Amino acid sequence: MGGTDTVRIDGDGLVLPGGVRVRFIRTLRLPETGTHALPPGLGSFPLRRVEDFPGTVPAEWLARGGVMLPVYLREAMWLHFGGTSRPAALQVGVGKVCAVSGKPWSGRLSSKPQNYLPLPDQPWLDGINSGHGTVRQFVAVPLGMGATVEGQVTGEETWGGIQLQVFGLTDGKLAEWTRLRAGSAAWPPPPGPVPTPPPYSGMPPAPAPYAAMPMPAPPDNMVFGAPPPAPGAAPGAPAPGAVPPPAPAGAAPQRSAPAMGLGAGGSMRQQVHRDTRPLSNWSDKASGRVFVHLVTPPEWRRITGEAPPPSPVDRAAYTRAGLPWFEHYDENAQDLDPSETLSGVKPVGDWLGDDHTPWVAPGPHQVVQLGDAPGSPVADGDW
Repeated sequence: MGGTDTVRIDGDGLVLPGGVRVRFIRTLRLPETGTHALPPGLGSFPLRRVEDFPGTVPAEWLARGGVMLPVYLREAMWLHFGGTSRPAALQVGVGKVCAVSGKPWSGRLSSKPQNYLPLPDQPWLDGINSGHGTVRQFVAVPLGMGATVEGQVTGEETWGGIQLQVFGLTDGKLAEWTRLRAGSAAWPPPPGPVPTPPPYSGMPPAPAPYAAMPMPAPPDNMVFGAPPPAPGAAPGAPAPGAVPPPAPAGAAPQRSAPAMGLGAGGSMRQQVHRDTRPLSNWSDKASGRVFVHLVTPPEWRRITGEAPPPSPVDRAAYTRAGLPWFEHYDENAQDLDPSETLSGVKPVGDWLGDDHTPWVAPGPHQVVQLGDAPGSPVADGDW
């Protein structure tokens, strides 16, 4: 079992013990060749507690607890940590492989190699730490093909999903930090909703060209092979993607569901911050953790009865509309060395084939320089 404190859904994000806030942001998928600017945020993925759907989620998901979000095949995402209220060490796992060090998931922090992100210094994470000053984009792929980071690093695809675990400062160091911050108007942030920093860290109101872009939701059978209606199907048979009636009380959970994990996509310029604090400043015990299950859109509809989000926006249309991409560099931060293990992870295109979605590179004028009510507790489980 896991942490000593609660994890909650707050709006479209997670709040972990110690005031750590994490949102999962939809974004444009990058080409797997070249190195690119940071792609934009296109809104948050919705989150639901696994335990709220005991009649429809797989039994193993109930055992692991946590939350779930719907994601399309080959859809990309990034993790946003804005609003984190005090220093924390956050571990990020992809199929229980550390996204920072490439090492197996651990219940302890390590500095050699560093297996966590120092918050709030690290504002976001867009992918695995696989290059010098670059990361490879998080891209959703099904388990069973070997395309995930988990499959390539461990040779098995058992877990999938995303794992988060947070460690706070020791009591003494927290008291010292609190004294140093006492009287500061800027820190800690005032109670209540934390404003979203512009513009990469969130999604501002869409400009007119983007607002006019069509974003139709494709039929579920275009996403993960849900069968089309059989020829000569009996009248009154449920249509593909139809929401099933709620499971009867006490019904056994579904035994299995299409599971998703994260593979590696295109490369982008992003620092993974080296921690400036010694490891002894951090508690030796995690204060909380959560398992994030990735759900195919058809399964999201079946499990929750909700329509999944629309398919990702056409990336060429985004660029043609003149909307921004981003560069971020913190001259006071030291970039962490890339993981040799993660450097060898191959892109998902090696398994799924060439990406035929049109690509229009942004012009220099489109790249923006950046830098210089509580919900119910989320259950943890065995994982």
